[in-house]
Amino acid sequence: MAEPVELPNRLGILAFRNKVLLPGAIIRIRCTSPSSVKLVEQELWQREEKGLIGIVPVRDAAESASVGPALYPGGGTDSGERNVKNHSGLPETRKADGKSQQEPVHWHSRGVAARALHLSRGVEKPSGRVTYTVVLEGLCRFSVLELNSRGTYYIAKISPLDITKADMEQAEQDPDFVSLARQFKTTAMELISVLEQKQKTGGRTKVLLETVPVHKLADIFVASFEISFEEQLCMLDSIDLKVRLSKATELVDRHLQSIRVAEKITQKVEGQLSKSQREFLLRQQMRAIKEELGDNDDDEDDIAVLERKMQSAGMPSNIWKHAQRELKRLKKMQPQQPGYNSSRVYLELLADLPWQKATEEQKLDLQAAKERLDSDHYGLVKVKQRIIEYLAVRKLKPDARGPVLCFVGPPGVGKTSLATSIAAALGRKFIRISLGGVKDEADIRGHRRTYIGSMPGRLIDGIKRVGVSNPVMLLDEIDKTGSDVRGDPAAALLEVLDPEQNKTFNDHYLNVPYDLSKVIFVATANKVQPIPPPLLDRMEVIELPGYTPEEKAKIAMQYLIPRVMDQHGLSSEFLQIPEGMVKLIIQRYTREAGVRNLERNLSALARAAAVKVAEQDNTSAVSKDIHQFSSPVEESRLAEGAEVEMEVIPMGVSNQEISNALQVVSPLIVDESMLENVLGPPRYDDRETAERVSNPGVSVGLVWTAFGGEVQFVEATAMAGKGELRLTGQLGDVIKESAQIALTWVRARAMELDLVATGEISLMEGRDIHIHFPAGAVPKDGPSAGVTLVTALVSLLSRKRMRADTAMTGELTLRGLVLPVGGIKDKVLAAHRYGIKRVILPERNIKDLAEVPSAVLSNLEIIYAKRMEDVLEQAFEGGCPWRQRARL
Repeated sequence: MAEPVELPNRLGILAFRNKVLLPGAIIRIRCTSPSSVKLVEQELWQREEKGLIGIVPVRDAAESASVGPALYPGGGTDSGERNVKNHSGLPETRKADGKSQQEPVHWHSRGVAARALHLSRGVEKPSGRVTYTVVLEGLCRFSVLELNSRGTYYIAKISPLDITKADMEQAEQDPDFVSLARQFKTTAMELISVLEQKQKTGGRTKVLLETVPVHKLADIFVASFEISFEEQLCMLDSIDLKVRLSKATELVDRHLQSIRVAEKITQKVEGQLSKSQREFLLRQQMRAIKEELGDNDDDEDDIAVLERKMQSAGMPSNIWKHAQRELKRLKKMQPQQPGYNSSRVYLELLADLPWQKATEEQKLDLQAAKERLDSDHYGLVKVKQRIIEYLAVRKLKPDARGPVLCFVGPPGVGKTSLATSIAAALGRKFIRISLGGVKDEADIRGHRRTYIGSMPGRLIDGIKRVGVSNPVMLLDEIDKTGSDVRGDPAAALLEVLDPEQNKTFNDHYLNVPYDLSKVIFVATANKVQPIPPPLLDRMEVIELPGYTPEEKAKIAMQYLIPRVMDQHGLSSEFLQIPEGMVKLIIQRYTREAGVRNLERNLSALARAAAVKVAEQDNTSAVSKDIHQFSSPVEESRLAEGAEVEMEVIPMGVSNQEISNALQVVSPLIVDESMLENVLGPPRYDDRETAERVSNPGVSVGLVWTAFGGEVQFVEATAMAGKGELRLTGQLGDVIKESAQIALTWVRARAMELDLVATGEISLMEGRDIHIHFPAGAVPKDGPSAGVTLVTALVSLLSRKRMRADTAMTGELTLRGLVLPVGGIKDKVLAAHRYGIKRVILPERNIKDLAEVPSAVLSNLEIIYAKRMEDVLEQAFEGGCPWRQRARL
């Protein structure tokens, strides 16, 4: 044990990162960095037995929440003297122990003097770097008064904090100290006894309790525990003997309790096997005793309870026989057998399924159903009419097999909420099953019971959770199922959605037929194309188009704004959004088919209003109870720009007072300046189309996506080259072929269109043409861009700009015919959203305009084209000149 040591005024400092060396502790370290090697060589190796160094804990400033006072060197070079000042907070200095000099570290203000018990020197090969291996023993605490650098390492001016003999004699006269010392020794003796009993060692450790002073014992015991860095620092800072003993007693007792808990767990695990064997024998004896006495106590038997539950489930006769066989098999098994739990869970599923239980349908009121649909959804007249027709048939023939409705439309148009409205109108329970991303057939049909962790499919599990056999079941995102080696979920749905087959739906886990014919299935999808044709054939597709700006404004005023207000705890007394501002949001910040982005923008306005209301709350109702106070410490910290980590909580302010204070505040009315402050500058501009087509070679097309219709610009340019055509914009094979057809048609009619001078051999001679579809990150494909491509090429080669108020769609043939395309409804709505006034459509798509709202058609000029010449005539101001009409 170390004898009292007289410390010098200055010590070389070795930094310990996130580690503390306590007095009396012994630690082995290996020094490899240049700074630590230099320190050990000059302060320990050259001075031999007289060498002493100081160990000071450091931590990364990014990880540090300051513990006690901190130190950091001032400015200067490595060779110069850099002074140290005492501050609170996180200082910035170079990394200790050879780390990067740009990363800040936190130096602790106290450390421990240490001497080397063993010191060895080595040389690494082949680098030749010198390293030292040192065994250090902590001697006593010291306080760092000043920190300077000497070459590559630090030198500190220190003040010893060791306990003198006089201080120790005075402490021994203190009753509190004597009591703490006695308590510490008692707890330490218990710990030593437990460890010696566990490790079968002698009583050598107990000698320490009798020979070493108690204040050194505290450091020695704590140094041997695995404790956190903060607890180590706390122990290092415990200069007062009472505080040190109290903390050491707490840590020793915690270590003792953890050892006892670990022993208890070990004994419990070791005795588990013998306990299971005893339980098995006792259960056998108990069963034999009950049989002799004729007392089987069925009320307390879990198997009997399960059997009664199965009897009351109302299973069909063939399924009941199957369940009885499983139950007899379960009765013969022991709870410890591997298949016992799986058999019991299976029987519990059979008992929980609603075989006969169904929701009693109330008398259908079609007028009430209409009112419910109108209250939940705005517009969608044809969709609502189809639902009312379905309900009318159910009213006349309750057991009629209705069709499977599939709502198809872009996101945010109300597909899922329509399904909930159907359930509410019928008075049935509603269950939603998401099929997005499902690739395993077992998600529909379930796993076979032979597999570990098997479970029923989502349909049977949903029926069990809803508790009735005739719910309204929503199959959400049916177009997003996949297929892999585990099967095809879409193929498994063929049986589910077929009224002739789902009466005997066979789940692999259930392994008995279950009647799904009473379930009303409703499906949703964003697009029809990914759905396999056999599955699509079993559903009646109802398309939900996007909303017009006028419909969006009505939806926002009637549905979205009240809901957003309620979600943010606001009312019209605090925030008012005029209808004119809603229309500006729709026009400048959203161009979507649905209303989700519109709702997000309204929520952003509500959040901004909530902040202002909350700020008014603090200033009007709370500030009156906050009194001014000051202190020299706080004033100095405020002067230095530091954060004051203090929170004043006012007392006596009731919710009623706050509410009354808020009621007198005038409501916040949204205007254009608030829109730009909260939502940012407008994202869309009605002048975008005019700006894009201001130069020749640009045309405006209409495309269909899973999110509704969109406006697609097509750009073309020419350059000197070898007559090649380049296409960019992440295009598919079909649209690339459309571009080849468009170029071929233009080259074949170059003379008629005045695109080449008389005598020129070829339109492409000596030039290349590059066609680009902007938004290159979005994949594009389809035949409907044919007329748009021709218009862009003619505009480029004739140097004539296309009309900015016109958009078009249609497929082109080599002979110049314009063929019909799909998605007309969504494309026309997209043109209306973008502020386009004229739309050129194939003549054979006239029938599709019946689905477009009349309010949209009244604001658009629809032009029908049979041939490509008709498109060019309407696409350019004043028509497109050509020498003679092309004929078939």
